[in-house]
Amino acid sequence: METLTTLKVIHVVATVLLLASGLALAVLAWRKRSAGPAYTVQRPWVFIWLLMGISLVSMPFTGWWLVHLIGWPLGQTWILGSSVIYTVAALSWFWLVVRLNRLRLGGAGSLNFTLALAVVSLVGFVAIAGLMGAKPV
Repeated sequence: METLTTLKVIHVVATVLLLASGLALAVLAWRKRSAGPAYTVQRPWVFIWLLMGISLVSMPFTGWWLVHLIGWPLGQTWILGSSVIYTVAALSWFWLVVRLNRLRLGGAGSLNFTLALAVVSLVGFVAIAGLMGAKPV
């Protein structure tokens, strides 16, 4: 039973760190919008981007392990739905990191599309957090 509790804590901490880091970067980007969108990938904020990446990588593993330990079938609609939402949100997050890095290096790009990627990621991860909290078993 200790493994289950530890996994729940790790999974919830990864979710909270991901959402809190995203919120911190959004607030930073909003406050420093005159400096340009590439400001958020400067050296001091690399730690937050790495923390978000580690959280993103750990969540599928801890989530699957939790589902396995609890004994829920993987075919439940809310688990499949959250997996699809996670895939879309994680891919848009990775694409967002690549776009911001390109902007940092001086490349041109649409800021509206960059904002859309950030919104898709945010909405996806908040929806997954809601599904995790509701657990409509």
